[in-house]
Amino acid sequence: MSVEVKVYGTEQLCASCVNLPSAKETAEWLEAALSRKYGADSITIAYSDFQQPQTEEDKNWAKRIIEEDLWYPLVVISGEIVGEGNPKLKDIYAKLEDMGLDPVAATAESE
Repeated sequence: MSVEVKVYGTEQLCASCVNLPSAKETAEWLEAALSRKYGADSITIAYSDFQQPQTEEDKNWAKRIIEEDLWYPLVVISGEIVGEGNPKLKDIYAKLEDMGLDPVAATAESE
């Protein structure tokens, strides 16, 4: 099973997020944290600049971010908002595990 985690944001930090990491930094942080917990093959992290949406799905989320005044970075898994502004790993882990993703056993990195 592989799950895509979408992180929406833009280069400019939102006004309420001045002391927080950028959306791109959040995507990189999530990729490292989720790969460690679930294995790199189980998770795909995709970053999308909502001011330059590429797909129809991205365009729909961009519209929602603007119209609903959602905070970014916005973390979306299977069409559900799991984190907004300052996403919490605990919430993201809970969603992934509800979807059936199991944490990998700690193994020595031999690569």
